[in-house]
Amino acid sequence: MYRPARIAVVLMILGAPVMFGQRAKGSVADTIIGLERGALDRWGRGDPSGYLELYSSKATYFDPMQEKRVDGLDALKKVLEPIRGKVKVDRYEMIGPVVDSEGDVAVFSYNLVSHGQRPDGRGTETRWNVTAVYKREDGRWRIAHHHFSFTRPELKEPRLQ
Repeated sequence: MYRPARIAVVLMILGAPVMFGQRAKGSVADTIIGLERGALDRWGRGDPSGYLELYSSKATYFDPMQEKRVDGLDALKKVLEPIRGKVKVDRYEMIGPVVDSEGDVAVFSYNLVSHGQRPDGRGTETRWNVTAVYKREDGRWRIAHHHFSFTRPELKEPRLQ
């Protein structure tokens, strides 16, 4: 009996870092998913501040409504503030969220399905691919880069000039 008990203790000690590492990664994932959900909830009520409060001062941003990458928090404010109060998302689904973290950096990706209404009252559904790079600054997770693209964009024939 002495030997099996000793083996069990050794296995517990050796396995502890793995268990704690998994718990720590789960904690980072839970935190980041929670931050993103909180920002999405506010976004759906027409309030871009949820995201603006998360962005790093040097954040970069891509979305299909912009012709090029948006660089920096000041530029992001210029893009997002004019749509304050105009966005209405009745509900959304975050599908397959994955957070891969290492130290003070985490890459978060998921598919987003937004359900809302058009001004004429007809329902609408928009499907997105979302990637966010979060980094920890002064003990707080901030978005360093955000990328939104349509899941299945409508492709158009190139124009010949």
